[in-house]
Amino acid sequence: MNLVRKTVNDAAIGVSIADDPAALGTFLQPGCAASIWRRQTPPHIQSWLDGLDPEVLPCGRVILRTDAVADAVGHFSDMSDLPAGPERDWLLADIVSLAEMFSDLMQARYLRLRLQAATTNACRRFHIDAITARLVCTYRGTGTQYGISTDGNGPTRVFTVQTGAPILLRGTLWPGQPPSGLLHRSPPIEGTGETRLVLVLDPMIDPDEDA
Repeated sequence: MNLVRKTVNDAAIGVSIADDPAALGTFLQPGCAASIWRRQTPPHIQSWLDGLDPEVLPCGRVILRTDAVADAVGHFSDMSDLPAGPERDWLLADIVSLAEMFSDLMQARYLRLRLQAATTNACRRFHIDAITARLVCTYRGTGTQYGISTDGNGPTRVFTVQTGAPILLRGTLWPGQPPSGLLHRSPPIEGTGETRLVLVLDPMIDPDEDA
């Protein structure tokens, strides 16, 4: 397999690229398997994130209403001793903004939110999740990788989402459309010393759904 490890400027067929969050509405259109908001984290924020001790990166998993995201992420940050300051304020505000945007787009009353500091090859195989949709934003480290497969094997061309750029992915439970063939994975980083900080949001109608 010809693995493209760098970030690329173009995208696979069926993946829309938005330079403004308002354009992410294309994700709801037929034939769109994924959407990427092409953006960069402010350089001083990225330097701060990259320089943090992995032990203080906020981690947690919870199902909640969108208006509770700020309190939950603040609690995760307090528990991990994430340093206070304008950089932390930016990170928390950005997570809240993404949660509100995704919740509005998906018309979801609740979200399943996961913040994870990853150092291993979790989800290293290309796959599609058994969900309706998912937002993934990698704040630190290598971004999500994806590609098109027509035979169930790994993609022959692999795209890497830019750090700080959210990607919206459809899952197997997305209604009314045949599979697009778009698969994704977490990049294999075990043994490299890299630590990724990843935000994952799933829309939920019923808070009692399985986490």
